[in-house]
Amino acid sequence: MKAWHPPSGVKFLAGVDEVGRGPLAGDVVTAAVILPADHGIEGLADSKALSARQRENLYKDIIGRATCWYVARSSVAEIDRFNILQATLMAMRRAVMGLSQQPDFVAVDGNRLPQWEYRGEAVVKGDGRVEVISAASIIAKVVRDAEMKAFEQTYPGYGFAKNKGYGTAQHLEALVRKGATPIHRRTFAPVREQLELTQTGLFD
Repeated sequence: MKAWHPPSGVKFLAGVDEVGRGPLAGDVVTAAVILPADHGIEGLADSKALSARQRENLYKDIIGRATCWYVARSSVAEIDRFNILQATLMAMRRAVMGLSQQPDFVAVDGNRLPQWEYRGEAVVKGDGRVEVISAASIIAKVVRDAEMKAFEQTYPGYGFAKNKGYGTAQHLEALVRKGATPIHRRTFAPVREQLELTQTGLFD
């Protein structure tokens, strides 16, 4: 795939990515990162292409060497209210606005830019093509995975530590058997359908 480069003259390039658009449970988490030109971080790549250990090690390097970084989110309530696309774009905007050094250009993974005042570009498959997007992808993934692992203790039986909220067979079975938790997205079809069955009394 063709390499991507920011416009000439850009001094502070921010990369933005999200994790958690597809799961049935949990917030959607976004990160924004600005790296110095001489960051020296090796192995930056799409977080999905890395092992958990690789992500953890890179996460430590990124937060230690980045010019600045910020993690933001949209809650389950916001996802249900606005839909997952709009909630994701809102969280991306929050992540960039939270940077201590405001960027003069923003590269966003995907094909949509949030509504904002920043110069920027949506880069398809940017998490594997643009280092600052890769860095944002890794931070968001490590943060969200840790949160979902913690939810395993609060809501046991759904397999959140392993599936991170995605609709695996174990998760769907637990949803039928145990019902929805407060962190489930009620507008997502498997959750909505289970709630409708419960409300009609079929599972009383």
